[in-house]
Amino acid sequence: MSREEAGRMGGEATAKNHDREFYQEIGRKGGEATAESHGREFYQEIGRKGGEATSDSHDREFYQEIGQKGGESRGNSGGNDGKMSREEAGRKGGEARARQRNDD
Repeated sequence: MSREEAGRMGGEATAKNHDREFYQEIGRKGGEATAESHGREFYQEIGRKGGEATSDSHDREFYQEIGQKGGESRGNSGGNDGKMSREEAGRKGGEARARQRNDD
């Protein structure tokens, strides 16, 4: 049996023996441990990298569409809490990213 097969079988056995809460607890503990060992800069860097990767794989229309969907969703949820709408934030973010691409 290969290492890959053994790992797959072990993962399947573990999945059969544990429920969703087990995996949520593992995730929570991992998140807490990561937060304790990394500072603000770490999260800023991974956020920046994720934003760049998303930006590289999506165009302006994508950001306009998600901004519109967010705005519609927010509009359906009730009143205005004084924050910028998701639609407006998405539109502004899309425009800023498009300007940034044009400057590059």
